[in-house]
Amino acid sequence: MATTAGATGWYRGRVKLVPSGDSLVIMAVTSNKSGPPPEKTITLSSLIAPRLARKGGVDEPFAWPSREYLRNLCIGKEVTFKVDYSIPSIRRDFGSVFLGDKNVALLVVSEGWAKVREQVQQKDEVSPFLDDLLRLEEQAKQEGLGRWSKGPGALEASIRNLPPSAIGDPGNLDAMDLLAKNKGRPMQGIVEHVRDGSTVRVYLLPDFQFVQVFVAGIQAPSMNKRAAVETVAETETISNETNGDASEAIAPLTSAQRLAASTVSPGVAHDPFGMEAKYFTELRTLNRDVRIVLEGVDKFSNLIGSVYYPDGESPKDLALELVENMYGYPESLSLPPRLIQGLAKFVEWSANMMEEDAKRQLKTAELQAKKSRLRMWTNYVPPATNSKAIHDQNFTGKVMEVVSGDCVIVANDSVPYGSPLAERRVNLSSIRCPKMGNPRRDEKPAPYARDAKEFLRTRLIGRQVNVKMEYSRKMTDGPIVVPVPGDARVMDFGSIFLLSHSKGDGGEASTAPSTAAGQQPGINVAELVISRGFGTVIRHRDFEERSNFYDALLAAESRAIAGKKGIHSAKDPPVSHITDLTTAPSKKAREFLPHFHKNRRISAIVEYVLSGHRFKLLIPKETCSIAFSFSGIRCPGRDEPYSEEAIALMRRKIMQRDVEIEVETVARNGTFLGSLWESRTNMGVTLLEAGLAKLQTSFGTDRIPEAHLLELAEQSARRQKLKASCIIMSYWSFDDCTEKCMKLALYSAIWEKYVEGEEVNNGPAVESKQKEVLKVVVVTEVLDGGRFYVQKDGDHKIASIQQQLASLSLQEAPVIGVFNPKRGDIVLAQFSADNSWNRAMIVNAPRGAVESPKDKFGVFYIDYGNQEEVPCSRLRPLDPSVSAAPGLAQLCSLAYIKVPSLEEDCGPEAAQYFSDNTLNSSKEFRAKVEERDASAGRVKGQGTGPVLIVTLDAADSEISLNASLVQEGLARIEKRKKWDSMERKVALDNLEKFQDEARADRRGLWVHGDIESDDEDVVLPAKKAGGRR
Repeated sequence: MATTAGATGWYRGRVKLVPSGDSLVIMAVTSNKSGPPPEKTITLSSLIAPRLARKGGVDEPFAWPSREYLRNLCIGKEVTFKVDYSIPSIRRDFGSVFLGDKNVALLVVSEGWAKVREQVQQKDEVSPFLDDLLRLEEQAKQEGLGRWSKGPGALEASIRNLPPSAIGDPGNLDAMDLLAKNKGRPMQGIVEHVRDGSTVRVYLLPDFQFVQVFVAGIQAPSMNKRAAVETVAETETISNETNGDASEAIAPLTSAQRLAASTVSPGVAHDPFGMEAKYFTELRTLNRDVRIVLEGVDKFSNLIGSVYYPDGESPKDLALELVENMYGYPESLSLPPRLIQGLAKFVEWSANMMEEDAKRQLKTAELQAKKSRLRMWTNYVPPATNSKAIHDQNFTGKVMEVVSGDCVIVANDSVPYGSPLAERRVNLSSIRCPKMGNPRRDEKPAPYARDAKEFLRTRLIGRQVNVKMEYSRKMTDGPIVVPVPGDARVMDFGSIFLLSHSKGDGGEASTAPSTAAGQQPGINVAELVISRGFGTVIRHRDFEERSNFYDALLAAESRAIAGKKGIHSAKDPPVSHITDLTTAPSKKAREFLPHFHKNRRISAIVEYVLSGHRFKLLIPKETCSIAFSFSGIRCPGRDEPYSEEAIALMRRKIMQRDVEIEVETVARNGTFLGSLWESRTNMGVTLLEAGLAKLQTSFGTDRIPEAHLLELAEQSARRQKLKASCIIMSYWSFDDCTEKCMKLALYSAIWEKYVEGEEVNNGPAVESKQKEVLKVVVVTEVLDGGRFYVQKDGDHKIASIQQQLASLSLQEAPVIGVFNPKRGDIVLAQFSADNSWNRAMIVNAPRGAVESPKDKFGVFYIDYGNQEEVPCSRLRPLDPSVSAAPGLAQLCSLAYIKVPSLEEDCGPEAAQYFSDNTLNSSKEFRAKVEERDASAGRVKGQGTGPVLIVTLDAADSEISLNASLVQEGLARIEKRKKWDSMERKVALDNLEKFQDEARADRRGLWVHGDIESDDEDVVLPAKKAGGRR
C-alpha cells in the first residue's frame, strides 16, 4: 500500500503554509523556470495532531494551539526535508523536516502538540526517528505539556468558540455591523487563503470571524480560471485524516480548510500575470499575522479593506506594494531579480473609501507602472493627450496682471521693456478656479471667482516671482475662423513661486518640499490658492502632463476640504454686486458724481488700461466700476504711433494696483475726469515725463491738482528732444538694455518734431514725410482686401538673394536633435506649392526639442509675405551671410479707405476682387506712399518694419485700385478729421464721388442702403426742439 518516495535525497525549501499541527506546504528555494516555484505538502512522519473543526463541527481539544505552534515555528523559514514514505491511496507524502539542525517533529512532540502513531500497516511507513519520538512523547505526558495537560479547564479552554462563518456558514455574517464596529480601526488577523493577488480570506482575532477581504483601491488579475501550480508530486494541501489510516471516512471540511485545500483544474488558463500576483501576495501574507483596516462594504456586502503585513520594523501596505516597483522574490530564494511592477491596477470606486493620501499614493504608483510598461502593462497604449511638457523655460519676472484665480501675466525680466514678448500669460498648473464669466455674453462670475482673483491680486501684483513652465495644452473648443501666426489655441501652464514672504502668506502653503522636480524656490502660489479653498485640483488622466508639485496640491486640497474653506464650505457663497457704469447710460454715471465730490480722494483699483490716459477702475466703497481719464492729458489713441508704449508704461505702473483718484467732472459719454495717484505719485506726471502724452490747457488748469508738476514734466520731455536721436541710437545698439534705457528711448517720442517757440498741433502722430513713389511693384501675397505684401520690381537685392540661394548645396535633412530651430530664427524652408527653397522666419515651433521629422513648424516667407506649416524635414539651417539681409516683402495698406475684414460682410468679396486684380493679373502697379505707420507693422507678427500706406495704381487704369474698391461698394472712405491736411481732404473728396456712386446703385456694402459706421464714426442726430401743437 505504501511506496517509497521517488526522490531519496534531502531538499531545501521555504515553508509557505501550515494547514495543521502536523503538516506543512513547502516551496522550492531554487527554480529553473519563471513564475512561482514548485511546492510540496509534507506530513510529519508517524505524527497525529488534533483535528481542526470541519463544517458544522468543533475543534478537537488542543487542535488550534497545535497548529499555531507549528505555524509560528516554521512559517516563512527555510527548512530541509526528506520524503520518508508515501501512501498513494490518500495521495500524501510523509517526511522528516529540519529547521536548521533541529528536527521539527521532535520539537512538536516534545511540546506535547502531537502524538506518535506506533501501529502501521507496512514496516517502512514509520519515521526513521520513531524511537526518539516515543521517548519525547512519554516525557511530555509526564510533564503535562500541550495536549497532555491535566490542569482544570485546560481541555475546554483549548477548544475555540467558533462563529458560523468559521464552520461553513458565512451567510450569518453581518458585514455592515462588522464595519460599523471596526471601521478605521486596525484588526489583528491571520490569512488562511489567498484567492488572488487582491483578495484574501482571514481569521479576525480574537473572535475567529472568517471573512473574505477585497484589498481596497486595487484589482489584481483574476484567478477564476487557474492552471495547476507545478509541483514535485500531486499537491493535496491539507487533510487532518489520521496518519496513514485510509479506511476512515473523511468528514466535510470547513470553509477555511476547503479554501486552503482546494485544488486547481489543470490545463485551464488564468488571466495574464494572475499567478504571479497571487504568489506575490501569498509570499507576504499567507499564514502571516496581518492588520486589517476595514474601509467599506460594497453593494454585495463584500468587505473592502487595507491589508498591512509585517516587514521588519514597520508594516507595509499590500496594495501599494502590488502596484509599485519592488522585487517580487526575496534574495534568499536565489531567483533572478526581476522587477515586479504592475501586478494590480488602481480601482477608483474602492479607492474612494480610503484616506486621500493613501489613494494618491496608489494612483501615482500605477502611473509609474504604466510608464515602465512591465507586467500587466506590457502592451499598454497611453490615451491621446493634448498636453506636452515644456522644458528649460524658467524665468524670473514681475506680476503685471491677475486674469483670474488660476491665470496671471508676468513680465519677463530678461526681455527688454516694451517688447511684445516681455509679458507672458501663465496658467497655474493642475488647478482650476471658478470662472470670471464674460460680460459680453452676460455671463456672471461664478461663486468665489472674484474672491480668488482678489486673493491673488493682493499678494502678487508688482511682486517678483519665479516661474517654472511645466506643460502646454492645445485647446480645441470652437473653430478658428481666421488663422493667425502662431498657435493661439495653446495655453502654457507653470508653477509660480513668491520669492519673499508677505503678510498673510505664512502657514498656508509649504515653502520648500522636496519633489522629483527639485526644491521649491519659495511659496507655491497654486498651493496657496488651493489651501484657501479658492480652487480645486484637476484630476489628470494617465500620461497627462501635470504640475511637478502635484502631491503638495492634493495635500493642500485635503486641508481645505477638512477645514471647509471657500468653495468647500457649506455656507452660501459671498454675494458681491458691482454696478458697471462703463456700460450704463451716462445719466447713471452722473448720479455718482456727488458721492465722489463728497470724498476728496477715493481709493480705487485699476481693473484695465484702456489707453495711456484712460482706465477702468473699481471703486470698492461705492461697489461700482467706472471709466476714468486723466483731466487735461491726452495720449496717442489706439493704432497711433506710441500708443502701445503708453499702454505698456501704464500697465507696468498701475495695472491692478491700489490707487487714489480725485474726480473733477464727468464727460458726456460717462467717463469721469480727474487725477490719479499710485503710492503718492501722480501718474499724469509719469506719462508726461516719458514723452508719451501731451498737456491740453485749452480748458484751463485751475481745477487740476498739481497742475504745475504736469507743466514741469511736459517741459522736461520737450528738452529731452534735443538728445532723443543719440539715446535711441544707443538703445538699438545694445541687446541687453534695461528698462531705464528703454524709457529714455521713449522720452521726447511725441516731441521729436518740436521746435522751440513753435505752437504744437495736437493732431495725429502718424509720420508724414515727403511722398515716395515705388514705380513698379509686384504683389506677392494678399492678406485681405486692404492689406498685402509687395516686392519692388527690378530691385537688385532680389537678384542677389536668389543667386545666393541657387548657389547653396542642399544636403540631407539634419540629424534630429542637432537642428532645433526656435521661434524667430531665419531658416531655409521648402515651399509646398512648387518645392522651391526660400528664406523663412520660424513663427511657431513645437514645445521642447524636435522629436520627429514630422514635427510641424509655422514659417513666414520673409521675401514673399506668405505663411504655411511645414514639417521639420523641409527645413534647413541657413548661413548667416544669407539670413542677415532684410526681408524683401513689404507690408502695405490701402490709403484713405476702410476695407472690411474677412469676418465682416463683403470682406471675402473684397479680398477676392483685390486678388483678381493683382495676383491673378499681369498688370504693372505703381505704389504712391501716402504715410508710414510704424506701429501697425508689429500687429500679430505680420512682417517687420513700418507699414506703407499707399495708393495703388495700375499702369493702364484710369483710377486707382483704392477707388475701384470704393466704386464696387467693397470699401468705404475713412472718417474725416479736423486736422486733415489739404492733400488728404482732396483725396477724400475724390473718393467720396465713387462712394456716392456705389451707394446710389446699392453695390456691395450699400446693398441695404446706408450702413452704420464704427462707434467712432457715429454722429448722433440733433434733437428736435419740442413745441406745442
